[in-house]
Amino acid sequence: MLPSLPTLTVLVPLLSLAGLFYSASVDETFPQGCTSTSSLCFYSLLLPVTIPVYVFFHLWTWMGIKLFRHN
Repeated sequence: MLPSLPTLTVLVPLLSLAGLFYSASVDETFPQGCTSTSSLCFYSLLLPVTIPVYVFFHLWTWMGIKLFRHN
């Protein structure tokens, strides 16, 4: 069974923050090492940026569909 949306909204940023702190503690070249796509640090920084953008555009699309249907 999948967790509910409020649970995921709290869990995903916490997990990505934990991944970011893990990357910062393990990788010696943390700021410079984040540019390579093979680095764990790159994805732990990419996830917190991608999720709000996805949610924004998902809600934007949903609002556009709602407005289109009611006009």
